[in-house]
Amino acid sequence: MADETQLRNLLGTAEQAVMQGRKADALQLIAEARAAAPDHPEVLAACGVLTLQSGDAAGARLLIEQAIAINPRNPRYLVNLAVVLRSFNDTDGELKALDQALTLDPYFFAANLQKGSLFEHLGDTKRAATAYHATLASLRPGMQLPAAFRPLLEHAQEFVRVQLRQLEDWLHSRLEPVRRQFAGEAQDRVDDCLAVFLGKKRIFHSQPTLSYFPRLPAISFFERRDFPWIEAVEAATPAIRDELGALLAETPQQFTPYVNHAAGSPLGQWGELNHSKRWSALFLYQDGTPFADHLARCPRTVAALAAAPQVKIPQRGPTAFFSRLEPKTRIPAHTGSTNTRLTVHIPLIVPPGCGFRVGNEVREWQPGTALIFDDTIEHEAWNDSDQPRVILIFDIWNPLLTVAERELMTVATAGVAEFFDPL
Repeated sequence: MADETQLRNLLGTAEQAVMQGRKADALQLIAEARAAAPDHPEVLAACGVLTLQSGDAAGARLLIEQAIAINPRNPRYLVNLAVVLRSFNDTDGELKALDQALTLDPYFFAANLQKGSLFEHLGDTKRAATAYHATLASLRPGMQLPAAFRPLLEHAQEFVRVQLRQLEDWLHSRLEPVRRQFAGEAQDRVDDCLAVFLGKKRIFHSQPTLSYFPRLPAISFFERRDFPWIEAVEAATPAIRDELGALLAETPQQFTPYVNHAAGSPLGQWGELNHSKRWSALFLYQDGTPFADHLARCPRTVAALAAAPQVKIPQRGPTAFFSRLEPKTRIPAHTGSTNTRLTVHIPLIVPPGCGFRVGNEVREWQPGTALIFDDTIEHEAWNDSDQPRVILIFDIWNPLLTVAERELMTVATAGVAEFFDPL
């Protein structure tokens, strides 16, 4: 009697032989396994699969049913039986076997795939699409599929895409009268909901690198109308741009690399930009530390920022700086430290070919028009032009926090900073 390790090795080698088209070698290995363990369910199931491939569906069915009788809780044996029953056009039996397999493991990839194939074979496109959608949902991160499954997976993906396009057209015709009825009212949240449902957009959550404040909605871009002070900051754009121009002309060396990870730090997506002036910054305030010389050179910028509810926390805020992105440079997707604050962009120098994405939404910077966003939602920026792009960036409190929450988080955040880095 062979032990479990020997049997697994024999069956694994036989499976590789089948995948490589070496049927004679596979038959020899399976015969050895059957001689060693004639009543082992793994051996019976493997023999059944190979018997089916050799053209003997009746013999395959008998072997796989014997494996199921010994171990009825293995979903793979039930899928093997379903494949055999397709040869007999036993639709009811095949569906029953697949449902039993999915009762044991609702995320079993092969069972969902075979069920989609069955409904497609029957011409039931709606249920086929549902089963194929479940197939795609059952793919776990890092899951390795045999090469034989890949074209089947691609077929399932395309089948679902076609079905979703048809659904989109169907919904459009039914929503149009209601959209006309409410013309003039914001419908973007409905659009985003349907885009996610139709697989056209992803769901992005707040993913702070440091501190997560619960029960705040994950809003990519906030509406400017909710910030009455923003127009005063925008109105100062020409003056801010003039002060920036003087800095660029007189002290360009004051722009230093924005990404500054110490040697030995895990760089991840920051490898190309670490210590690089391709993305540089000139700080007015950095984590609450003022840069007196820069502030003295930018009095009108400082005056404009005074209108904003900046985050003022010892060793943590405010932060305000000019951000320079060199031509043909991309800031990779990343997230910020905490959702208790928002980030404001005041575009100053924006050549064509620049863009910015937060979550699913891509926007172009328009000089003098603020963008206010939650930077704990994945975001990235790029400059595909031949000229530098410069914007003013500063932090504000998330307006959805109460006054009490702001005060408490100020003390808590300062306390954490002091604990780890005493002044």
